[in-house]
Amino acid sequence: MGEPDVPVVLVVDDDPSHRKLIGRWVERAGYLVEEYAGAGALLSSLDHMLPDAILLDVHMEGMSGLAALERLKRLYPTLPVIMLTADANVPTAVQSIQQGAYDYLTKPVDRSRLLTVLRNAVEKHAMSARLRQLERELDGGGYGGIIGTSRTMRRLFRQLDRVAPSDVTVLVVGESGTGKELVARAIHANSGRAQGPFVPINCAAIPETLQESELFGHERGSFTGATGRRVGRFEQAHGGTLFLDEVGELSAGLQAKLLRVLQERRFYRLGGSDQIEVDVRIVTATHRDLQERCQRGEFREDLFYRLAVFELELPPLRERPDDIPLLAQAFLERFTKRHGRPSVRLGKEVLAALQAYHWPGNVRELQNAVERALVATLDEEVQPEDLPRRVREPARVTPSPTRRVSDLQPMEELEKRAIREAIQAAEGNMSEVIRRLGIPRTTLYRKLKKYQLR
Repeated sequence: MGEPDVPVVLVVDDDPSHRKLIGRWVERAGYLVEEYAGAGALLSSLDHMLPDAILLDVHMEGMSGLAALERLKRLYPTLPVIMLTADANVPTAVQSIQQGAYDYLTKPVDRSRLLTVLRNAVEKHAMSARLRQLERELDGGGYGGIIGTSRTMRRLFRQLDRVAPSDVTVLVVGESGTGKELVARAIHANSGRAQGPFVPINCAAIPETLQESELFGHERGSFTGATGRRVGRFEQAHGGTLFLDEVGELSAGLQAKLLRVLQERRFYRLGGSDQIEVDVRIVTATHRDLQERCQRGEFREDLFYRLAVFELELPPLRERPDDIPLLAQAFLERFTKRHGRPSVRLGKEVLAALQAYHWPGNVRELQNAVERALVATLDEEVQPEDLPRRVREPARVTPSPTRRVSDLQPMEELEKRAIREAIQAAEGNMSEVIRRLGIPRTTLYRKLKKYQLR
């Protein structure tokens, strides 16, 4: 399972001396700290990181802490927010709690009291995620249509619990057939945008000449064949989630335009003069190694970091054989109903064959194999001969992986060295390391853990 992630706490206060004091207390207590001078900067930062708790001052210039709290609880309902204020006003405290604040502390803040409240908030947040995981296990291990009880899938579900309620941009990576769209749908269904539209688009299926029109729409007469106005996928997803599958297949020109839209949240239809603003959460997916493509100049590095604020990696089916019986049974029950068949079982020999096969097509291939077996069988129990031949008689060769570890080793060594050198140059100041490397804070923390640099 590895060591647990170090909790991230955001301190938001327009009084720099108080902000730095609180930040120093929290950091010395073992948390990773990020400081912000106002609510606007805080809300913008949440596009790039997922904290475990927020310490938020009530009275600030610009947007007040209470106004920020209202937005936070609407967009991130499970995120604990602890309010801080010099005003010991009872109605204000009551309003904070009614709006969903975890607690309310008055200045001058008692250090011991602050750290106790913070620890309880972070632990409760983590416990809620653990309870949701246990509930899923009792219900059979699923998460929004994603099935699995293996160690790798439990870890994925914990990550989904953490990222789904936020508005953070997510990149889902994994081989073809691993269920990337299911994960994107689960993120949407468990977010504050669940009542809004979920709009999927396969970037690999769109000709390069039509990509801009498909994403952003066009006006009548903007090109040959444009006989009317077309609303693009970004507009269709307003208030919801836009899922860009195989985002690595976008042309260089579209990559630049997508980056600009992610930054500004506005765009023009092709051939249009009216600027359109959208409120959209972006989830992307790819089976390619985008970092490798960045190294080759085939994908914009700045766009990659915008898309990979939170990266979810789906394991191939061959790496979670314990989930195969559960998946196969779920598919069998689904297809039994679809084809109007009486109840059918999977025999022990069939399950053994399914677990022994390497599944290059992953979950999608398993689904097709189970449907084929159901159609082929004449008995109440599926027999080995009902399975596709490639499954019941697998070739005695190891399948070629999509990429070899040895191919990645040099790149990983370069990345590890760059991070180490940045830490040394910044004398351990993580904010300065992030500035030097130009990567999101959560990405840096994952790399530090991966390379055991902390």
